[in-house]
Amino acid sequence: MSNNDTGVKCMEIENIYQELEQHLLQDEKPSLYLARLSELPLFEKYPYKMLSRLTKTPQSPKYHPEGNVWNHIMLVIDEAAAVKHKSRDPRVFMWAALLHDIGKPFTTKVRKGKITSYDHDKVGADMAKEFLEFLMAEPEVVMAVYWLVRYHMQILHVVNSRAGREAEQMKAHVDVAEVALLGWCDRMGRGRIDRQVEEENIQLFLRRVNR
Repeated sequence: MSNNDTGVKCMEIENIYQELEQHLLQDEKPSLYLARLSELPLFEKYPYKMLSRLTKTPQSPKYHPEGNVWNHIMLVIDEAAAVKHKSRDPRVFMWAALLHDIGKPFTTKVRKGKITSYDHDKVGADMAKEFLEFLMAEPEVVMAVYWLVRYHMQILHVVNSRAGREAEQMKAHVDVAEVALLGWCDRMGRGRIDRQVEEENIQLFLRRVNR
C-alpha cells in the first residue's frame, strides 16, 4: 500500500469517528447508524474491529436474553441517547455507553456451563482508552471515558456489598451520578428487566456510596 493510500485510509477512519460521534450526540436512536456502520468493510479494520468483535461475543442468556454483546450495546446506546441530557458531559457519557463492554470479547469464558466475563470492566477501560487515543480524542475525554468504563460494574458490587475499597477509589476518579446514569442504561439495555427493581438498585447504590 502506498503512503497516499495509507493517508486516505487514516482520513476515512477519522471521518467515521467524527460521523459516529455526531450520531451518538444527535440521534434519537444511534443504533440505526451503528447497524449501518457494522456492515461496512471498515468495521473489520483497527480500531473499529474492537467493536466488530462484540457481534461474535455471546452472553449469558439468563442475564442477557437479548443475545450477543453487540445487541446489548445497541439497546444501551439508545437508552443513553434518551437520558444524555441528564449527564454533566453528554459526549463522554455517550462514548462510555458505546464502549462500556468493549472488553468482553477478551474476558468471556464458559465456566461450569455458564458464560462469564469477569474483569471486563478493567480490560475494557484500557481498550476504550486505546480506541479513543487512536482516533485522537482529547486526553481529558479519553480519561473521562476510561474511568466510567472502569467503574461501570460498581453498581452491582455496591448493591451486593462486594465493592470494598474500590468504591472509594471510584469516587476519587469519577462522578458517581454519572456511573449511576450509565448503570441505569446498562440495566435497561436487556431483553427482560424489572424497572422498579433496577430503580431501587440505583438509589441504593447512590445512598451507599454517598454516605
